[in-house]
Amino acid sequence: MSVWTIRLLETPSEMTAVEELQRQVWPGSETDLVPAHLLVTIAHNGGVVLGAFIEEQLVGCVFGFPGLEMLPDGPHPKHCSHQLGVHPDYRDSGLGFALKRAQWQMVRHQGLDHITWTYDPLLSRNAYLNIAKLGAVCSTYHRTEYGEMRDGLNAGLPSDRFQIDWWINTQRVELRLSRQRRLPLGLDHFSQAGIQPLYRVEVNLEGWPHPPKRMSLPVARLHLAEIPTDFLALKASDFALARDWRLFSREVFETVFASGYLVTDFLYDRSSNRPRSMYVLTHGESTLDD
Repeated sequence: MSVWTIRLLETPSEMTAVEELQRQVWPGSETDLVPAHLLVTIAHNGGVVLGAFIEEQLVGCVFGFPGLEMLPDGPHPKHCSHQLGVHPDYRDSGLGFALKRAQWQMVRHQGLDHITWTYDPLLSRNAYLNIAKLGAVCSTYHRTEYGEMRDGLNAGLPSDRFQIDWWINTQRVELRLSRQRRLPLGLDHFSQAGIQPLYRVEVNLEGWPHPPKRMSLPVARLHLAEIPTDFLALKASDFALARDWRLFSREVFETVFASGYLVTDFLYDRSSNRPRSMYVLTHGESTLDD
C-alpha cells in the first residue's frame, strides 16, 4: 500500500491541483467544480482544506467551512464539510477515512463539536465510511438537494441526499476513530436477535436487486433497510431500475425519519451468495456513546 501524507492547503497553486482532482473524481461537468479562488477564500476565512499526497501528487482532499445551524435556543456554530474526493486509483485504500480523521482533528482544535455533510444514501461505499467507520448518524432526508446535477456520477437522477450529523466529541466517534479495530456486524447477528429488514428485496433475471412495491411500517426499536450494494453499476446497466430505487428509498427514509427513527449503523454482509448492504435504524433517543 502506498504511504500518503496529509497537510493543510492554502495557496492558489494547491487549490488548482484540487480543481484537477475534482475532474478525476467527478468527470463530465466543469460547471460543478469548486473553483480554486473559492477554495482559497475558504482556507483563508476559517475553513479547512486538507490534501493527501503521494510523492507530491495530490490523490485526495477534503474541505469544509464554518456554518450556523438554527436550534430552538438560537443559532449554533458548526463545520459544514462540503466535499471529500479520492482519486479513482486509490479508492478503498483507507485514504477517505484518513482524510476525515484529519478533518476531525482540525475541527476539534477550532473548538467546534458538530460536523455535517450530505451524501447519496444509495451509495453503499459512502454509507459504510460515513456511518459504520466514522460513527455519524442521520435523521434528515433532503429531496433534490442540489437540483439537476450534470457530472458523470449524478446526472439524470434526483439529487436526494442524507444530511448526516458527526458529533465529534462523543465517545461513539472517538471509539470509531481509535486505532482499535471495530468488529464488523453481519446480517446473522441481527437475524439471531430477531431484527428483520423492513422489506424483502428480490433479484431480477439480470442479477440486479429491485425494490418491492411497498414497505412495512416500522414498529420495533430496531429495523434494517436494504439498498443496492453497487448502485452506480446498477444505474449504468438499468437506469429505470435506478430511478425506481431512488423513489422507493425516498419513501422509506422519509417515513422512518418522520416516525422517530435515525440511522445509527451500516452493514455490508458477504455471508450469502449475494452481498447485501443495509442501514440500521434505531427508534427514539439513541445514545451517541453506543
